[in-house]
Amino acid sequence: MARFEIYVTYRKGIFDPPGATAERALQNLGYAEVEQVKIGKYIQLEVADGTPEARVREMCDRLLANPVIEDYRIETAGEA
Repeated sequence: MARFEIYVTYRKGIFDPPGATAERALQNLGYAEVEQVKIGKYIQLEVADGTPEARVREMCDRLLANPVIEDYRIETAGEA
């Protein structure tokens, strides 16, 4: 089995509600040095050996990420 790691984040300029909430909460807890928080998704995908990255990209575009408001990065993690 091959393993891919996928990191999904909001596109630049798109409001990040979870990040904004965490940012305010950290500042309210006294962490005044916090200037910005961004929260995304981490997906670990195990597929059959020989599955091309293009196929994984198709999965991201169709289901795992919303290409209208999110960017993603795929990393090959080797064998599962």
